[in-house]
Amino acid sequence: MSAPKEDLGFFVDLESQVWEALRRGDGRADARLLADNFLGVYESGFAAKAEHVALVSKGPTVTEFELVTPRLMRLSPVLALLAYEARWRGRNGNSRAAYITSIWQRDGEAWRNIFSQDTERSDA
Repeated sequence: MSAPKEDLGFFVDLESQVWEALRRGDGRADARLLADNFLGVYESGFAAKAEHVALVSKGPTVTEFELVTPRLMRLSPVLALLAYEARWRGRNGNSRAAYITSIWQRDGEAWRNIFSQDTERSDA
């Protein structure tokens, strides 16, 4: 069996799994995808893995999402940066959009998200 091709589609799929965890309120999936040293940088401040997982574990935070115009930058054989525009509807029904930057790091055979930063779109 050959290893999966770690191209743009591969990392968009990984990122989509994080969004699916948000949509389902699945803290276990969220915890599996995030590295122990995960750092999130958001409008509300910094978030560690435990804070991110705790929020997701309280229930769905989004009802739908779309990842638009993704770009991949390989930083090294074990690090990849994925940048894209995210459009989503929150559980309160409000539509939102932001530019997202995520860094993924290989951890053995798996990839884990170690960093994510949201930059809200001012025109959204």
